[in-house]
Amino acid sequence: MAEALAARTADLAAPATLRSSDDVAVRHAALLEAARALAPVFAARAGEAEELRRLPPDSERDLHASGLYRMLQPRALGGAELGYECLIDIGAAVAAGCAATAWNLTNLGSHHWMLAMFPEAAQDKIWGESRDTLIASSFVFPAAKVRRVAGGYEVSGRWPFSSGVDVSTWNMLAGIVREEGEAPEHRIFLLPRESYEIVDTWHVVGLKGTGSKDVVCEGVFVPEDFTVAASALKGGETPGSARHPAPLYRLPVFALFPAILSGVGLGNGEAALDAYVGETRQRTASYTGARLADLQSTQIHIGSAAAKLSHSRRTMFGLCTDAMRDAERGHIPDIVARQACRRDLAYATRLATEAVDEIHAASGAAALFLAGAQQRRFRDAHAITAHIAFNADMANAAYGRVALGLGSDNPVV
Repeated sequence: MAEALAARTADLAAPATLRSSDDVAVRHAALLEAARALAPVFAARAGEAEELRRLPPDSERDLHASGLYRMLQPRALGGAELGYECLIDIGAAVAAGCAATAWNLTNLGSHHWMLAMFPEAAQDKIWGESRDTLIASSFVFPAAKVRRVAGGYEVSGRWPFSSGVDVSTWNMLAGIVREEGEAPEHRIFLLPRESYEIVDTWHVVGLKGTGSKDVVCEGVFVPEDFTVAASALKGGETPGSARHPAPLYRLPVFALFPAILSGVGLGNGEAALDAYVGETRQRTASYTGARLADLQSTQIHIGSAAAKLSHSRRTMFGLCTDAMRDAERGHIPDIVARQACRRDLAYATRLATEAVDEIHAASGAAALFLAGAQQRRFRDAHAITAHIAFNADMANAAYGRVALGLGSDNPVV
């Protein structure tokens, strides 16, 4: 499988000068096809991923060979440099097979996008080692103690939920620089694998295969050129813009952050619905013998779940394409628009979980068996919406504050 996909997508690594910007759609279609081809392969390995509590080595190899990990990497480095909406439909395509695999794909793939916004020295070091380098992350800013020192920063802390950390050789870790007499500054720091310890805390009920463990470091020196201020990632020029001026790398990072993960919830929900419809066509009720497909209640559940998923997909994809259009015309959304984006992505992702809940309830006892995939999709759906980016109360309150002119209480958005 890996060899066939590598051959199919080999042209994606051609120098950017050989292709015009007009064929982004061609590259997108090739990687979407690869994602759909791999989905059943990842589904077959989903049980193994849960047992390992990380992705199986074969899945890692397939993600690399297919080029999926590099979907947002700059073309100048052999990446696909797709539009931001690829996180939605490619993420959803992989999640149809295994949500944990899709979660790590979109997480780690998005870090190629973010690295292009860092100073050139960081890009040269990391991509100079390997263009396939994987970078994990934890953007829990209060988790770190940071102080300025000569030439950079000294960083200590313990960060949770660093997905895919076992296969990553670098990590993007967030912290707040606090200096007497100065306003706190939110920054992201790039640390090499040898400078932090992985703590195996990932014993969970959903997204078990993501290996989202804690990382710890103490007194690590991070050079200035291996950091970027969150304030430089709100849209427009970044420290990496001279090298990577494309609109993709001028998007507001944390306003769009939920989209990195929301397509996973969408694909997980669509797979749950497809499986339920397929199984229900021929299924009969255990006690009455009635064909479930003939019951109006069954039809209502299918229609309701499908409507939620359709709305979810349109919202997620539309927000990403609108963001790309804004970047292409040099427009930076104001804080109300940025918070509205986070609000709507949270809402759309929770709609996908509601669809899974409806399908799970309609499935009855059949969804309880560990041998089936529906119980995993149910667990994964709730693990996805447990992420703080999908907390509806927080997203709605954050939007309400700025709509009322009270100012944002999230300094990174």
